[in-house]
Amino acid sequence: MKRTFHYAWIIVFVTFLTFLAVQGVRLSFGAFVEPWETEFSMDRGTISLISTLSFIIYGLSQPLIGRLVDKLGARVILSFSTFLVGISIFLTSFVTQPWQLFFLYGILVSLGVGGASNVAATVVVTNWFNDKRGLAFGIMEAGFGAGQMLLVPGSLLLIQWLNWKMTVIILGSFLILIVFPTVLLFLRNHPKEKGLVPIGGEGIEEEIVEEKALNTNFSIGHVFLKREFWFLILPFAICGFTTTGLMDTHLIPFSHDHGFSTHVTSAAVSLLAGFNIIGILISGIVADRWSSRKMLFFLYGIRALSICILLYSHNSILLLIFAVLFGLVDFATVAPTQLLATQYFKEYSIGFILGWLFLSHQIGSALGAYLPGLFYSETSSYNVSFYLSIIILVGAAILNLLLPEPLKVVKKEKVTKEKQLQS
Repeated sequence: MKRTFHYAWIIVFVTFLTFLAVQGVRLSFGAFVEPWETEFSMDRGTISLISTLSFIIYGLSQPLIGRLVDKLGARVILSFSTFLVGISIFLTSFVTQPWQLFFLYGILVSLGVGGASNVAATVVVTNWFNDKRGLAFGIMEAGFGAGQMLLVPGSLLLIQWLNWKMTVIILGSFLILIVFPTVLLFLRNHPKEKGLVPIGGEGIEEEIVEEKALNTNFSIGHVFLKREFWFLILPFAICGFTTTGLMDTHLIPFSHDHGFSTHVTSAAVSLLAGFNIIGILISGIVADRWSSRKMLFFLYGIRALSICILLYSHNSILLLIFAVLFGLVDFATVAPTQLLATQYFKEYSIGFILGWLFLSHQIGSALGAYLPGLFYSETSSYNVSFYLSIIILVGAAILNLLLPEPLKVVKKEKVTKEKQLQS
């Protein structure tokens, strides 16, 4: 029989584009630090507070976003959030006082970024894929790396060629006029809205959707007692600490402290972003074919090894080797973590679970941005932060290895349900 193109891949493309645009704008914050220092006569510490506020708002929004996705659907949340980021970024061009920047970027942009995040996108991809879900998660997550690779240097160039105000106008217009209509027109919450079935056909998850109403009254407290919840949450917080927090904030200052030129540092950051995309895609493919818990054990172990290399990066070759190795495992942990969450907690509110999962990631990110700076102020070195990161990454690897295989969990729950029916 002739194979036809499934609309589910349009869903993946739309989520990829959303992440590229929205998360790319978020990751471009560093490009505006110096222009804002000059424009508003603010010091580096005050501008850093905008970033800290952004992490906090982003993180706290995740459980709420999860609940809203369950009630309103991912299409409404993703489209509205994209528009909110676009209009807020656009309006920063009219800012005349620092408090306005705190409000627009630190609060409104962060709320929009929180909505256009993994929580809503994972729910919609889960609805469309009962097969090849790991690959779909990988492609979706690659939007982060693509945004990092395209919009961060793109913003730097636009600021250099034009100015920061024209840059935010261009970024805001791109989100409002192109990305927002695309999400609104093409995204659909469920295959039934298009008269289709998910890739892989109808599965047991369709039956679970019908049972969710029976579980919502008591599922929250029950979830907090499950080992799977904490053994996913804690490693994912460590993931945020060592990636978005530590490396995205402190890798460039570390490189400059060790005397690496701007060209070498830029090459390292570009390599990290490029191999991040490769690692994400490989991760999604492998997650469909291998044990996700064993895969996470391997990924966190490799990340710890890469930081060991960074500790002794006294020449540019070692720095570039670190960038390649760390890039391959940077966001590669997200797809298998999401996959395990949808497998362990499919009978509960997926939006709620993912909200807590990404809240933990943002808490880790905030700590990973702040603590290394604090340690550096005390010791004039990042060594303490790197040693701490290696230790907690080993702990994260062990916690993931201690997780049960999802098939065993499914069988156990099936036996429990049969006993309940018999009684």
